[in-house]
Order: sequence, then structure tokens, then C-alpha cells
Amino acid sequence: MLAEFLALTLPPMLIATLASLVCALPGNVLLLRRQAMLGDAMSHVVLPGIVAAFLLTGSASGPVMLGGALAAAALSALMIEAIRRTTRADPVAAMGVTFTTLFATGVLLLEVSGASAVHLDVEHALYGNLEGLIWLDGTGWAALADPAALAGLPVELPALAAALAAMALAFALIWRPLVIATFDEGFAASLGIPTRLISAGLTGLTALAAVSAFAAVGSILTIAMLICPPAAARLLTDSLPRQVVLSLVIAAASAILGTLAAGYLPPALGLGFTVSAAGSIATLSGLFLGLAATFGPRRHAPGHPAGRRSGPSV
Repeated sequence: MLAEFLALTLPPMLIATLASLVCALPGNVLLLRRQAMLGDAMSHVVLPGIVAAFLLTGSASGPVMLGGALAAAALSALMIEAIRRTTRADPVAAMGVTFTTLFATGVLLLEVSGASAVHLDVEHALYGNLEGLIWLDGTGWAALADPAALAGLPVELPALAAALAAMALAFALIWRPLVIATFDEGFAASLGIPTRLISAGLTGLTALAAVSAFAAVGSILTIAMLICPPAAARLLTDSLPRQVVLSLVIAAASAILGTLAAGYLPPALGLGFTVSAAGSIATLSGLFLGLAATFGPRRHAPGHPAGRRSGPSV
């Protein structure tokens, strides 16, 4: 049982946890800026970038896929801004048009290019590949201290750890101007804060989160982790720092419990199958949001007497 847990369960659980954390951080700010749709857009537009990178290079290596995904994310940001400025459309509408168009383009490229031969297909794009991220060298606790065994860990694990470290560092560096620009952009501009640069930086961080998580957990779980943990945390506190901490706790709990439930709960109930880890994690994050909406102290509508509170403290 120990060898099975270390080889088949621990790596997906850690990868899902890191992906959830790296998505929850920018999700808090997107939620407050009413730009949650931006995360949805980014998690979809990476698909055509990944496929295009493979077709251009013939390689499915991590750096090539990452480069293609980042290029697609940058293209989507330009498209959203161009549509918004030329048509004066609502930003949410511009995001919707962009991500559906690019995602559909990615699906068509998958179907006509034969990219599915290297595990690039619609199923992996939607649900990820958590169950396939195993550690064959994880035969016992000693493997955790064996450099040769650790070298066999899935490459997604160190990549997501690096992405999370970069995300945390970026937020630490721009936290104060980002918060000011989020709550009062006019006041931020009067202080000399480059609000457009801050917005572009947030878009870049969202793209980094979506790109980092996409290959391992797919677009569905990426969207869920960008939105559900921050939204649940928002219903539990008025303090922005506490909201961020709570969102990270909820994201980690969803990933850990969801992975364990997907692999062990059906057999424990006498069923002869397991379920999708990504689907289980996303469902659990939605359940946490439902519980926060039902029992949280800020569950009342803003106009309700019990819900009249000031904005989040920073």
C-alpha cells in the first residue's frame, strides 16, 4: 500500500495542490476586479498555442509547449484589447469571443494535425493528465531522500513549484500598488502608479497560472481553481490578506481531498472503478463554495441589512 501511494497517488496529489495554489493567487485579484472571465479565457487559449508549437517544431517537450502557450496567451490579451477598443464591447464579451474562437481553433488543429499521437487531444485539454503523472521510483520512504529516485518525479512537479514561487514573489513585489489599483484605479493613477502596467502584469500572471496548470490538470480544473477558492474565501472574510490565505487553504484542501476521494472513495464503497481526479477536485471546490455561500458570514446580498458591510480591508 505504501509503494502504491507513493508511486500512484502522492505525485498527482502534490501536482494538483501546486496547480491549485498557483491559480488561486491571481484568482483573488481577478475576482475583486470583476475579471474572473479572464482566467477562463487564459485557460482555454493555451490549447492552440501548444498545438501550434508542436506543429512548428515537431517537439512536445516542456519548454516548447510552454513557449507556445505563453505566445497564445499574449495573443489573446492583444485580441481582447483590440476587440474592446474597436467595437467598444464590454470586456467580458471581448474575453468570451476571444477564448471561444481560439479554443475552437485549437480543437480543429488537434483533429487535422495528428497531434493526438503525442497525447495532445481534447480529452487531455479538458481533464488534464493527473492520473498519468506517476512516480515509478517511489517504492518506499527512502526514495524521498534518494536523488536518483527523485529525478524520476514527473517534470510537472518542479515546473509548478517554480511557477508558484515566481507567482508568490511577483505578488509580494507589487502587492501594495496592485491592491490600490484594484480598489480605486483613479486614486492609484493620481499617486503615479502605472495602472495599465499593473493590469498587464496581472494578465501576465494569470497567463502564467493557466499555462503552468493546463498541461497537468486541464482547462476545467484550472478554471475551477482560479474562481472557486477565492470566491469561497470572499464569503468568509472582509480582510483581503485573510481572503488570500483562506483561498489557498481551500485550494489545497480541495486538491488533496479530491485526489484521495477520486482514487480511494469508490473502492471503499464497493465500486469497481475510480473517477477523474480533476473532476473530483473541481467538484469539491464547488462544494466548498456552496458551503461558504450557505453558511458564511458574508452570505447575504449587499442590499440585505445583515450584509451591509464595507469593502475588504487591506
